[in-house]
Amino acid sequence: MSEARQQLERRAAIVSILREQAVGRQQDLVRVLRRQGHHATQSSVSRDLRELGVMKAGDRYVLLNELREEPVNGDFAALAHFVREIRPAGASLTVVRTTVGAAQSVAVAVDRSQWSEVVGTISGDDTIFIATQGAIQQQKLLRRLHSIFRV
Repeated sequence: MSEARQQLERRAAIVSILREQAVGRQQDLVRVLRRQGHHATQSSVSRDLRELGVMKAGDRYVLLNELREEPVNGDFAALAHFVREIRPAGASLTVVRTTVGAAQSVAVAVDRSQWSEVVGTISGDDTIFIATQGAIQQQKLLRRLHSIFRV
């Protein structure tokens, strides 16, 4: 089997594994892949995760490319339990507090959703600043975030 074919099959297996179970470390993923008969090293898995658009959300990997623009039927569900607080800070800045280590993953999901009201995000370890054009857009964003994250 060609190396390109092995890579495609390994990546398909990674997607399947991440959909079926929580995986928190690349070495754990390597072990599961090897048990399934796939050639995998930590560096190949790291590259695969990056190419597949997988992000670390708290203590596990999440398939962020599956999130759609509108929160329907559990979209953002993999990230929802990491969000602790949402509040406005002025007329065009919204602060989202997350568990430690989850802010970047939540910010990436917000960025990838390409909501019209979001101008941009900045994230730290447990805090995200989301900029909007003005107060009207901020209110739309706040309603959307509260609806998605239920906080």
